[in-house]
Formats: sequence, structure tokens, C-alpha cells
Amino acid sequence: MQLSFHGADQDVTGSCHLLECGGKRLLVDCGMFQGGRELEEENAAPLGFDAAALDYVLLTHAHLDHCGRLPLLVKRGFRGEIISTAATAELASIVMQDAAHMAEDDAAASARQRPRKGAAVQPLYTRADASAAAQRFGRRAGYGEKLALTPDISVSFHEAGHILGSASVLVEVNEQGQRSTVLFSGDIGGSGRPILRDAAPPRADIVLMETTYGDRNHRSPADSVAELISVVSQTVARGGNVVIPSFALERSQEILYCLRAAVASGALPPQLPVYVDSPMAISAIEVYRRHPECYDAEAAALIGGGGDLFGFAGLRLVRDTSDSMALNRISGGAVIMAGSGMCTGGRVRHHLVHNLPRENASIVFVGYAAQGTPARRIIDGARSITLFGEDVPVRAQVHTINGFSAHADQSELLQWHARAGGARRTILVHGEQGAMQAFAALLKDVPVSMPAPGAQLQL
Repeated sequence: MQLSFHGADQDVTGSCHLLECGGKRLLVDCGMFQGGRELEEENAAPLGFDAAALDYVLLTHAHLDHCGRLPLLVKRGFRGEIISTAATAELASIVMQDAAHMAEDDAAASARQRPRKGAAVQPLYTRADASAAAQRFGRRAGYGEKLALTPDISVSFHEAGHILGSASVLVEVNEQGQRSTVLFSGDIGGSGRPILRDAAPPRADIVLMETTYGDRNHRSPADSVAELISVVSQTVARGGNVVIPSFALERSQEILYCLRAAVASGALPPQLPVYVDSPMAISAIEVYRRHPECYDAEAAALIGGGGDLFGFAGLRLVRDTSDSMALNRISGGAVIMAGSGMCTGGRVRHHLVHNLPRENASIVFVGYAAQGTPARRIIDGARSITLFGEDVPVRAQVHTINGFSAHADQSELLQWHARAGGARRTILVHGEQGAMQAFAALLKDVPVSMPAPGAQLQL
């Protein structure tokens, strides 16, 4: 068996790993690099392998940094089968279409800004490419179900607790009479998260795992919810808006779940206006409602009793661009959730332009912000940021509540690793170098690798 590394290696985005075994080539994820404009060239660069020679793609979940280059993969010749859970297949189709739409819009805008002479600007891929990628999805894996790829290779998907449908993928291989197992963690969720069940990894000989927060622990979920409710209450009381840059998948739904519970308990006003200004987040809410097989006991009980995971009186779902623009006329008293979570694109940038300069407003970050993103610059204390070519002062109160992270923290990663085994070898990916090194130092009795991009390992 040979494993090669083509993304999220000593870095956090662009997850992409190729396992060659039993005469087959299995790609685990094919994500987009995120963080800044300079990564556009990296996304468009050669993949590092022949897309047409791949047999299967095993998709751990539907976040853009794990599925975002699948349309490019198909565009470059992939004709094999993509296997995932049912919820992931639905969500990935939404994510890929959204990314294609943004790529086409960005290319059109760039073309308008270029001189008339010169090469036309091309999007990374189109909506037609995204549709073609969606058609490559084949079998839908149930959690724990073993799927045979060949007589000597099987795969199974196991709870990862990260977003709806997320999974860790176990590959079992028989080569020359020897059975080996390789576990790809995907992104690992923390324990006790709303809506979803906790991660439940199987044991494996070789473990490849994420380390996004390998160097720190989060606040408890209860403390994080309490802080969010406090920030919302105080901001509304002083006449400001609360702007929450939020990822459309998982984070938006989790925040809504918490706000619904706070309204139901009386901790927030019953008519508090909450705007979800993200067509993709709204579509994801509909997918969440179609997949109760992913719910934990609390969410299942709520639905079983006739309740709604997300709905309450003040909730407004904003799809149309004109309705989104109208939100900029609201000077205070509202909660506005919009993507993207790292503020690299999407509607949230318009809301930041209008609310960052307001001292009575609050900007609440509830997820990871990569280096080089507008979100990271705001979190790190920038006094102004550039949006749409203009200098926007930062006068609003800025809050970072990392207990909402969809990623396991250091202690939870250690627990996950102990359950997964990894006695022969552990391979760390999907983390900044400092986080990976800190986590590696805690794995004292296990051989640990931290491969660089493009590296190859014989397993």
C-alpha cells in the first residue's frame, strides 16, 4: 500500500489523500484550498495525480475544503464512483453548485475589469461541472455498513460527529494474505454537540487524523452557549446588531438550534428578529430535516414530540438578493447570520461593511478562521480591513466563541485516537504546523508522521 498527500498536509484546507492498494486507486476527499486570493492558483494547479486513473473517491463530508475540487476532478477526467453517506451526497451537491456559481461570478467580474485585449478569465469550474460531479455519486453508505469495492478491498463509514453525514472512513485491504486497515478520520467533531451523535471510530492499524485544534482545548459547550446568549442580549439592549459570520453547514444550524432553545426558555425575547442570510444554509436546513437518521437522542426526541429543530417566531430565512440588501437598512436590534464563516466571500461582507464601524454592534465569530482571511485579521485586532476595495474601520465589539467549533479540541482528539488505536502508525494532517507538533508530542508510544505536501509513504 502507498499513501500520497495532496492537500491539508501541514496546513488546514484542501484535504486530499490518495491510497493505492490492491491494484486500485482510492482518493479520500478532494477539497478546495481556502484562505486568500493567492490560493486560487493552488486550486487550479495540477492535482498531483492522474484524475482519469482513479477508481473511487471516498468523501468524508461536504465542507468545501473536503469536496470543493470534485468538479475539477471530474473536469480533468475522473469517471469512477464517489461514495459517501446519503446526507453528505445531498449537502455536497449544494456546496459544489454554490462554489461553481461563485467561481463563474468572480470570473465574469474579473473579465469586466480587464482590458478588452487579453485572455478571457476562466472560472475554476462551472455549474455544469458541478452537476457532472454530483452524477458521479454512487452508493450511499450507512454508518457501520461494510461496502465491498473488490474481493480484497472493503470500506466502511463511521460516525465523525462533525456535520450532518460526516464520517471517518475505514479501508480494509487483503494483500498477499495479510489484512491491513487504514482509518481516515476526516474532520472529527467534539463530544456533546447539538443535533448529531458523537464520533465513534473503529480500531485500525494505521490512523490518518486531523489536528486542527491539536494544541488547545475549547470552552465547554454550555459556557459557549451562555456567552452567545449574553452577547446577543447586551447588544440588542444597547441598540446594535449582532453579525455572525457562519459556515452554512453545521455551524448555522447549531447556532439556530441554540437560539431556538434560548427563545423557548425565555432567555431571549420571543420575537427577537433573527435573519439567516444564506441560501446555502437554508438549503442545508432542509437537508437536515430529511435525515433524522443522523440525529442524537435529544434531537430525535424533539422531533418525535412534534417540535422543530430550528424554527421560532422571529426567524426569517433570506434567499433573495434584494431582501439581503434590505437588511443593511436595519440599524440595530437584530441577529444576522451570513456566510462565509471566514469572511472570504458571500453576503456577510456587506453586513460587515455596514456594522463594523458601529460601536454598538457586535461581530461574533463561532468557528475556525485560517491565516490570511478577513475573519482572522478582525479576530487578531485589526483596526480596519479592506472590503470591496474600501477601508472599513473596526469599531464594533468583536467576540470569538470557540466552544462552537465543529472540530474536536486537543483532549477530544486524544480520546478519539485512543479509541481508534493506531498502534502501528499515526499520520497527522489537517492542522497548522504548531498545532500538529503540539499534538504529536502527546503521542509518546506511537510512531507519528507529519508528511509534507506531495510526500509518499509506503504502508
